[in-house]
Amino acid sequence: MPYILKFIFSIVLFLSVSSCLKIKDLYEQTNPSPEEYPLTKVAYNYPYKNESGNITAELTITSHNPIDIRNITTEIPVLKYNKTWLLMFTQDDCEQAAYCRSWAAINGKPVSDSNPYINGNLSSELFFDAAHLYAGDLPPNVIAPGKTLGSTDGAGNEIRFAITTTLLPESSCMSVAATVKPGWHANYHRFFMKSGLIWDNVIEMTNFGTGIAFHDVDATDVNDPSDIYAHLHTAQECILKQLNGRGCKMLAEPNGNKNYISAAMQFADIQTMVAQSSTERLFPFKVSTDLNKQILYREFNEDPEYFKEKIKNQLVKPVTEREAIHIGVHRTDNKWIHFLEWINEEYGKDGDDSVWFPGQEEYYEYNYHRIYCRIKIEQVTPRIIKIKLNSPGDRYFYYPSLTLNLNGIKRENIADIAAGETVSGLSCSNYKDGVSLNIDCRKGLKELASHYVNLYETDKPDKLRKADALYFVNLLKASDYKSALLKRID
Repeated sequence: MPYILKFIFSIVLFLSVSSCLKIKDLYEQTNPSPEEYPLTKVAYNYPYKNESGNITAELTITSHNPIDIRNITTEIPVLKYNKTWLLMFTQDDCEQAAYCRSWAAINGKPVSDSNPYINGNLSSELFFDAAHLYAGDLPPNVIAPGKTLGSTDGAGNEIRFAITTTLLPESSCMSVAATVKPGWHANYHRFFMKSGLIWDNVIEMTNFGTGIAFHDVDATDVNDPSDIYAHLHTAQECILKQLNGRGCKMLAEPNGNKNYISAAMQFADIQTMVAQSSTERLFPFKVSTDLNKQILYREFNEDPEYFKEKIKNQLVKPVTEREAIHIGVHRTDNKWIHFLEWINEEYGKDGDDSVWFPGQEEYYEYNYHRIYCRIKIEQVTPRIIKIKLNSPGDRYFYYPSLTLNLNGIKRENIADIAAGETVSGLSCSNYKDGVSLNIDCRKGLKELASHYVNLYETDKPDKLRKADALYFVNLLKASDYKSALLKRID
């Protein structure tokens, strides 16, 4: 009997080792591999260091008929583009999925499928980075590109949804280079989930309006606000270096740790915060302050269906009574992608176009400008009026734009709208008893549009790149520069 047991044990051991060897062979290619070439800084790093955040704009309106400025009234609406409800979406823990799922779905890119099966076989979830997307080196099970998700500016121009992602600026995981191996199918190591977003991904995301926030820091004692405070400074220095002068002004409280809130209250750079408890509920149409240092409320729930019901319940209320919906998530999966698509179909550009879906940074800045903007109207001639807007930005402001409603003049009566040099983007549409103007004063908007046109020209058959090129060019004001870019796309 002992001999039989030894024989059986030997057979089991042999089979186990053989099995292990086979598994190992699947994931460790011993044949010579093609040259591995990490691609870094693939995206255009917007020169945030050049933005002041101030709005100093001048518009000259020429009418077909005489205008009396006594009949003109102005209004900066509560929500940009005159939307009737506010949705925000914050993704914690610097998740790689914020790029290859949330951002990718919004911007009509291939999406990392959260289904862990490839050709019916169980596998690891696979992810990708900006360098992979640029090189066309993607996991075998990506979800094909869909339509872009967003709303409109009221004048027919698309405004894509924008999430907020948290960062881990002190962690080396954000500086890892993506390994890019087009055509290499022996294994998919390069698509295994990283410890977090890498800087290349964040650079590309912020170009499209994604907001950023502090979250965890590498404090020795996270129960000591002074230790957290010191590390917030260090984290800010990292962000400024990596994002070409862009600083962070938002905190997403991690793990319900109120010591982070205490530290943020002392850190002047942080101006807006979000948490799950001891917060302020946001009713946008009742806001009368600049919200500086206010801790806004958000909610976590793993089931997007829960938030669908919350949204529906808010939208049956009068506009002035609607509470902002702020969703907190960690790693997003396919059901969250379907949720974002549902928002677009029901309330975005392919629905009733009622939602404004910005990052919290952008909402905070817009509300700040709404509170502090000063508007002056001058009568130049009987048919010409001049409008001057002036609003100071604050530290690390990067969304110098607003919507201005003019009551008393219709779009069809306007012969021309001339915008001063500080205005880079402008659109106009009829709104109620007047017109609505969307004014953008970003200094680098022309260069941003030019970058995506250049990118499209490198591979014209790529419909995704064409969509991005048109998206950014359409944000520009009418000009010879814009016309030249549109000709290059066509």
